[in-house]
Amino acid sequence: MGIEIERKFLVSNDNWRSSITSHQEMVQGYLNLEGNSVVRVRIASNRAWINIKGATIDIRRREYEYPIPIDDAREIMDHLCAGPAIEKRRYYVPIRGHVYEVDEFLGANEGLVVAEIELSDEREAFERPEWLGAEVSHDPRYLNVSLVRHPYSEWTASERNR
Repeated sequence: MGIEIERKFLVSNDNWRSSITSHQEMVQGYLNLEGNSVVRVRIASNRAWINIKGATIDIRRREYEYPIPIDDAREIMDHLCAGPAIEKRRYYVPIRGHVYEVDEFLGANEGLVVAEIELSDEREAFERPEWLGAEVSHDPRYLNVSLVRHPYSEWTASERNR
C-alpha cells in the first residue's frame, strides 16, 4: 500500500532560490477530474509516470506511482487527458534533513509558487524556513487537479487573498 504524507505551503519570498540544488520542467495531465481518486500522467525530463492518488483533502493520502514509456505518456496526454495540462518548474531545496519541492507554475497558473514537503509521519517535525508562507494543505484550490478546472490566472483578488 502506498501512502503519501505531504504538507503544502505558499511561498512568501524568493529567498529559497539561493538553496536550490536542482530543478526540472514538468508537465502533467489528468485522466479524470472527479471521483474518489485522481489519475495523472507526468512527464519530467525524459521520463514519465502514471500516478493514482486518493482524492481526499488531507496531508495523508493513498498514492501509487509507476514509470511508463515516455511515448505512451505523450500519447495519453494528447488524447485522453481531461482539461489542459499543468506546467511547472520544480526546484529541490534541502533544509535540515528534508527536501522542499518548490513548484513555480507556468502557463495558465503562472504566478503561483508553492512548496511541498513529504514526511514519514503526520507528527514529524520539520524546519520551517522564513520564506515559507501560509499552509494550504487543506485548501482544495491548491490541488493541481483543481488548478486544471480553475487556473490561478483566473482567480480574483479576493480568491488570492483569502
